[in-house]
Amino acid sequence: MSDHQLAARLATQAGELLLTVRQELADAAPAERKATGDKRSHDFLMEALARERPGDAVLSEEGDDDAVRLRAERVWIVDPLDGTREFSELGRVDWAVHVALWESGQLIAGAVALPAQGTTLATPTVTAPPAHSGRPRIVVSRTRPPAIALQVQEQLNGTLVELGSAGAKVAAIILGLADVYVHAGGQYEWDSAAPVAVARAAGLHTSRIDGSPLVYNQADPLLPDLLVCRPEHADAVLAVTG
Repeated sequence: MSDHQLAARLATQAGELLLTVRQELADAAPAERKATGDKRSHDFLMEALARERPGDAVLSEEGDDDAVRLRAERVWIVDPLDGTREFSELGRVDWAVHVALWESGQLIAGAVALPAQGTTLATPTVTAPPAHSGRPRIVVSRTRPPAIALQVQEQLNGTLVELGSAGAKVAAIILGLADVYVHAGGQYEWDSAAPVAVARAAGLHTSRIDGSPLVYNQADPLLPDLLVCRPEHADAVLAVTG
């Protein structure tokens, strides 16, 4: 099985597990759903990667950071449950599972599963639809839209699309439901690695908000800002954010 196929399979299976957790804990408190979902998805991914790729290192949001990854040639970067708040709210579909593979300085494979939508977007065969003809659609968090996204929306005369997790936001661009995702103010490598890998495979622009490259498997996994957008909007957005 190729790395692309493995990423897609594991993200999809972890998503199926999370749907089961959601059903089992439908009457539980949201905090219990969050904690259980995070742990069970993390445990599944760690066990599966240890079995399928025993020589590779792993960086997971829910695991202890092992410095061995900094000397490894191959590192899986995973977010077992991206969008815990949305996952905990029954009926929400804008949450995701991220599985990406970094090798020798580059993201080489990735998958973003949207379990509640029955969809997994994965390298290398994902494609984005033709350009949207209307006003640019800027995707933002429904509860905490960053100021920089509002600046981009104003300068581009765009409209706002509210969604939850980072994976769901990037997926919306790949699926043709949005055009720009710009974030500043705090993210980590696991928040963006898989979405960026898939976005690149779909032909989208990906960078820091100043236009510099996104670099992964760093000693400090903080990667605080991100721009993913359709390529025809990149210059205009960077003129605001760069």
